Amino acid sequence: MSILTWIILGLIVGFIASRLMGAGGYGLLGDIVVGVLGAFVGGWLAAQFLGLDVTGVNVQSILIGVVGAIILIVVYRALMPRRRWLSR
Repeated sequence: MSILTWIILGLIVGFIASRLMGAGGYGLLGDIVVGVLGAFVGGWLAAQFLGLDVTGVNVQSILIGVVGAIILIVVYRALMPRRRWLSR
């Protein structure tokens, strides 16, 4: 896939995954990064366990990418400490 295809797929996947996870979105660049990384994670898992690939901007690739992005967001939230604001 071309770089432009990865960016478009990443934007779609990142937007959907951030909304499903209640994150409210990460902004344009953040959604693209989450989506592209999610497509890599989901694509690797789908290839290992299901024999499926991320092949472009299509329903199968979007679903695989969304699952990967959700996994990525869950892991990120588990590893990062929560910010606590001190109130006086």
